[in-house]
Amino acid sequence: MICDDRKLIGVFTERDTLRLLAEEASLDMPVSEVMIRNPVTVHKNDTVARAISLMSVGGFRRLPIVDDQGNIEGVLKVSGLLHYLVEHFPKIVHTLPPEPHYKTADREGA
Repeated sequence: MICDDRKLIGVFTERDTLRLLAEEASLDMPVSEVMIRNPVTVHKNDTVARAISLMSVGGFRRLPIVDDQGNIEGVLKVSGLLHYLVEHFPKIVHTLPPEPHYKTADREGA
């Protein structure tokens, strides 16, 4: 997370580093030139469903948590969401089949 004071201004991740390496770009440039500006964020009052949706659609493993002024308050990680879901919905999570929407191609039985 790249901040000016506490205000979030960008994000630079390991994926950004790998992208630069794949492009054989110079690594001697300032982070401010290659960071993602205006990153997707959540507020602490946003729902778990919203966070999951943003992560799923955007392919994010982490989301910055900001207040109304854009000051960073924390980071929400996929692992944190998974722990939350397992803790609060153990019966559903632990009884899911490996492929929950799997349908056989052929009819089973005699």
